[in-house]
Amino acid sequence: MNVVGLIPARLQSSRLPRKLLLDETGKPLLQYTWEAACRAETLDQVIVATDSPEIAEAVTSFGGSVEMTGDHPSGTDRIAEVVRRCCPQAEIVVNVQGDEPEIEPGHVDQMVRTLTENHAAQMSTLATPITTLADHDDPACTKVVCAADGRALYFSRLPIPFCRDQQPEALLEDDSPWLLHLGLYAYRRRFLLEMTGLPPSGLERLEKLEQLRALEAGASIQVAVVDHRSVGIDTPEDYARFVQRRRNQAA
Repeated sequence: MNVVGLIPARLQSSRLPRKLLLDETGKPLLQYTWEAACRAETLDQVIVATDSPEIAEAVTSFGGSVEMTGDHPSGTDRIAEVVRRCCPQAEIVVNVQGDEPEIEPGHVDQMVRTLTENHAAQMSTLATPITTLADHDDPACTKVVCAADGRALYFSRLPIPFCRDQQPEALLEDDSPWLLHLGLYAYRRRFLLEMTGLPPSGLERLEKLEQLRALEAGASIQVAVVDHRSVGIDTPEDYARFVQRRRNQAA
């Protein structure tokens, strides 16, 4: 089975401009993500998809594969263009977020295997237990509720399931009922191309969560639970902490 990893990469970011090219560690941030994805055993190929000549030049300079794309409203649409044009053999497509330089290669492998082992699923993704009240309450932390077999039932920015008769703090430390959704996806090729041809769905527009388009279209999304998440880089403070972690590792 041919599995391709695609990293959608755009230059501008509202909270941290040009973040994928920041290089205080001696490498652009994007290179760490690319190198981590390349260490995943299940990926036959890793490609950066971008509309930025600067990003394309950086990827070429560190030996990565890059494809130029047109302008797109989302990273999913960007990778779909590359898959349609350049990856005719790909059976599974993995969307890796470019701003997660510390992504675990093993988590990528677990997600891919989850999809290959669940033949009725069109997509797979990851989640991890929520153990802090801050994540539980934060609308930027997307929650997912799953069926007993691991199929996603719903994604929301609200803390679902709602805890009616207890305080959430009492349940967070031991066997938390809440799952934090991690923004990593594996798609069957045909479904990726079908989904990106659909207009945004009603629930998607309300929650601003693209994966709800797949659920509303009747797709089955299989969720693999991992014990921790990687740290995305969204703000100057996030990047400063990442730089410090790299320096500590090098010391």
